[in-house]
Amino acid sequence: AYFLEKDVSDFEWVMWFTKFRNYILLVLSGHVLFGKIVSMVVPEYRALIYMTYGLLTVLALMGYQFVLLLVSHCFVLYTVALIKCRWLCFIAGLGSLASLKLVPFSSWQMDFALGNHQLQDVLYAGGLAFTIIRCMSFMLDNCDLVETNYSFLDLLKYNFYLPFFFFGPIMIYEDFHKQVDHLVASRESDIRGSMIFYLVLICFIDCTFHYLYIVAIPENLQLLDSISDWGVAFLAYSNLLYDWVKAAVLFGMVGSVARLDHFDPPKPPKCITALYVFADTYIYNYVGESHTELFKELRATISTFAVTTLWLGPCPTVCLWSACNCFGLNLELWIRRIACISFIWSRRIRAMFGAANYWNIILYNVLSINSVPFAELAASRLFFHGKCMLWLDLTQYKHAGKTT
Repeated sequence: AYFLEKDVSDFEWVMWFTKFRNYILLVLSGHVLFGKIVSMVVPEYRALIYMTYGLLTVLALMGYQFVLLLVSHCFVLYTVALIKCRWLCFIAGLGSLASLKLVPFSSWQMDFALGNHQLQDVLYAGGLAFTIIRCMSFMLDNCDLVETNYSFLDLLKYNFYLPFFFFGPIMIYEDFHKQVDHLVASRESDIRGSMIFYLVLICFIDCTFHYLYIVAIPENLQLLDSISDWGVAFLAYSNLLYDWVKAAVLFGMVGSVARLDHFDPPKPPKCITALYVFADTYIYNYVGESHTELFKELRATISTFAVTTLWLGPCPTVCLWSACNCFGLNLELWIRRIACISFIWSRRIRAMFGAANYWNIILYNVLSINSVPFAELAASRLFFHGKCMLWLDLTQYKHAGKTT
């Protein structure tokens, strides 16, 4: 039965490639076909046509009341954008995002999502939350205009571009605005190659990772007691790797569709959050600047993960995950500062802290991928009771720099 019974512990994967698969194929196939015709016949109106197709798709899936709710959020945030005050734009955007989590605002808005199909809650949360984030990008980029403003129609064109609408990624407005009016040259052979690659990767994940039960095993703490320290380390690392590959696949497939529309979409992330481009552009790089000063780096990471926590929904697990990742990013800068000494001692210090920090990052993300009990067990087995860390330290030391 081991090779016959499939692991279904990962709700997100099951949702995307069983329940949501037919929706994806139908809607995106129609978008690609429609977009190709428009790009050849009336390329100057392609942004308007993309918006219309996306709007009609959302209308068909979620109902007219949900569309009115989206447009209302867009209109309110567009009004704030006309003031051209960055801090006010942030407050308005984060306030709108918080309204999705706070009662009674959250329950009141959820009543606008009509229908009873099985993906109602997922599409509601993804569509509305990403709409607010896109509006924030639009507002902040509008602040950079000196004498003019982007139009409300520009915001609607940006928001209702279908491939990015429900689940991202976030393409900042400045990039979207430039590319939607000027076709980006793209080789169809490269796009076909990337799509084939991601399809093969999907099959690999579905047929290999799921039959290894790497998601189901961490949920059984009694079974974990009989697994060796190396087995626990493998489970922690493989869960992080699995989640990263899964995110890369989802971003990559949607990005390939966007490339067919002559966009240059964000690259697949090296982290588990869909906000990495938005956060880097408007928060992390804006506040941290060169990322060489300790105080500015601390302020940048706290600001970034505060927004990410609000985005994911504040709860003990998310807050702990954010705090740990914030500490990890600052620790990397502290290590670089400490290691500005002789080459040999620099390598030794980076090896000592680097291996611990590397595995801490894995454990931090296990909090969000699996559970707090599994993260506690893995940390205890690796750092306190296990015997793996010496080998890990030596491995990190080996790769910390070139040998002399």
